Amino acid sequence: MTPAGARRVAFTVRAVEEGLRLDQVLALRVPGLSRRQARVLLDLGGVFVDGRRVRIAGRGVRAGQAIVAHVGGALARATKDVGRAARARDEAALPPVPVVHQDMDVIVVDKPPGILSAPTPESDRTNLVSLLSRRTQPPEPVFLVHRIDRPTSGLLVFARSALANRALGEAFRTHDVEREYVAVVCGAVPDALATIDAPLGGRRAVTHLAVAGRLGTVATVLRCRLETGRTHQIRLHCRGAGHPVLGDADVAVAGGPEPPRLALHAAVLGFRHPRSGEPLRFTSPLPADLAGWLEALRTRVAAGA
Repeated sequence: MTPAGARRVAFTVRAVEEGLRLDQVLALRVPGLSRRQARVLLDLGGVFVDGRRVRIAGRGVRAGQAIVAHVGGALARATKDVGRAARARDEAALPPVPVVHQDMDVIVVDKPPGILSAPTPESDRTNLVSLLSRRTQPPEPVFLVHRIDRPTSGLLVFARSALANRALGEAFRTHDVEREYVAVVCGAVPDALATIDAPLGGRRAVTHLAVAGRLGTVATVLRCRLETGRTHQIRLHCRGAGHPVLGDADVAVAGGPEPPRLALHAAVLGFRHPRSGEPLRFTSPLPADLAGWLEALRTRVAAGA
């Protein structure tokens, strides 16, 4: 699946392009992509040839090969150079990722906004799975159990062993986990709206809501407990109820208060340890960027601004 905001450009190498370098043919066939940008895109891992990720700019192409280029935010954010040093600069530019808990089976982190949970077709570099895998000593695979969006902050658990990956995967599949988010949404949400049970992508999706604070008729602070875990579930459910999460790039809120980013934070995560069965529960306060914005918004609303 191509992430929102990314372009997926697919084409077949023509006979007249036989023998050209891969970066050359990308610059010729992908609108708006220069040859220099093509080399960076390859270095990030955003190009697939016959279904396989390829990074070698000088690789010759053959007529009939199927090429797919994923061009989007990863390229826009990347250092405009290639090589290990350039990608190290990309990694150094990311915000620090606090580790809340770590043992031989699991890693729980408090994800800052601006970092992807896992590799995407655009890039397999600067995401938490890749970062955590490289930072374990010695480096070892880290398994994705669940994910939250790039602009969302909060608690995530990753598996460090096959046993943990199976056990946690089953717990998430059967919804035997505790997940609660804080969301600041547009408008005054009625107390009666306590549960949204509306399918997403043809699958049952249930979100339980509790009002945690009101800012007049401007906005409502919600605690959103996930009974199921569908892609973009809270954002889609709140949007469908007429109260979109503030800062949602897919929704234009005319005259609405503009947060510094998506006003959504994974505040509670609870699960049984995959090896011992011990119940674990972690909490994370609203990060400083959203907390400061929310306090300023409360002050403006109270003053009648």
